[in-house]
Amino acid sequence: MGKIPVFVLSGFLGSGKTTLLKKLLQACEEKEATPAVLMNEIGKTDTDGEIILESNKQQVIEKLLDGCICCSKKNEVAGSLKKLLKNGPDVIFIELTGVANPEEVADSLTEPELIDHLYLEKVITVLDGENVLEYTSIFESVKELVRTTRRQIEVADILMVNKTDLISDDHKGKIDKVIKKQNTKSPVYYTSYSEVDIDLLLGDLKKSGAGVSTLKNRGERLQQKDIPHHKHEHESTRSYARINTITLDFSQHVKPRKIEKFLKKWKPNLLRAKGYIPLKDGCYLLQHVMKRTYLEPSEHEGRYYLVVIGVNLKTDEVKSEWEKLNA
Repeated sequence: MGKIPVFVLSGFLGSGKTTLLKKLLQACEEKEATPAVLMNEIGKTDTDGEIILESNKQQVIEKLLDGCICCSKKNEVAGSLKKLLKNGPDVIFIELTGVANPEEVADSLTEPELIDHLYLEKVITVLDGENVLEYTSIFESVKELVRTTRRQIEVADILMVNKTDLISDDHKGKIDKVIKKQNTKSPVYYTSYSEVDIDLLLGDLKKSGAGVSTLKNRGERLQQKDIPHHKHEHESTRSYARINTITLDFSQHVKPRKIEKFLKKWKPNLLRAKGYIPLKDGCYLLQHVMKRTYLEPSEHEGRYYLVVIGVNLKTDEVKSEWEKLNA
């Protein structure tokens, strides 16, 4: 049996990676190929994993929570991938936290216990078309985030500019210029709701470990490269972290407008919010990205919670305001 291909889904917070992952998994089912998933969240709560399991409760998933896959969790990647290999997958998808550098995964795949079994097939970077041009100005004081976003563009084999239904043609042109400064070789697809011809991403995926052969020996070539390590601080468990996550619980039903008002208090430091919230008519999945908040009915039966992700959020202040909302 040949090596198993690994696809890395990269891109900043809220760009649409999980939506794309759901489509990739559906395509695998149609091709009768068996996928496995490694999901990385910088917080302690795995909302994205729950979203995937809602679609397919049998999906094989390993989770690395409360840290970045290329920093505090890097030493756990090999163990998680070994667990996935025991299930005999035909392909593995790794969805990175939005602030991870994807090239670090290529380094992880060179571990002795993995090098003969896996190879990096593609890095697919998903960009938030509505907000990507604002990242540089919003994060002017957080240079590392700017560098991370640029690096995600630079190392991508395929780029997807998502949420194009929310932007103008002029805005698309400006994004195209930004991309070309970092990457002139990789194809760029403009999408809405991560809708794309999946065959452009997966290639000729086949069952029984045949893998993807669109880039012959690509894994071996990448593993021979000298891949630099870029240090960055965003571990939510450390006080000096620039990006931190706060998990908030619910004591009662809430009104959506109250949550939106709460989230606005933390601009511009707030990057993202997501979780399962109790409304009068049931459970809803909430996702907040930059200026927009999305709600959709959910069959989630676990605890209700909201995770907020931001730059230098003041935990005590956030929790204090949250307690007032829940009072």
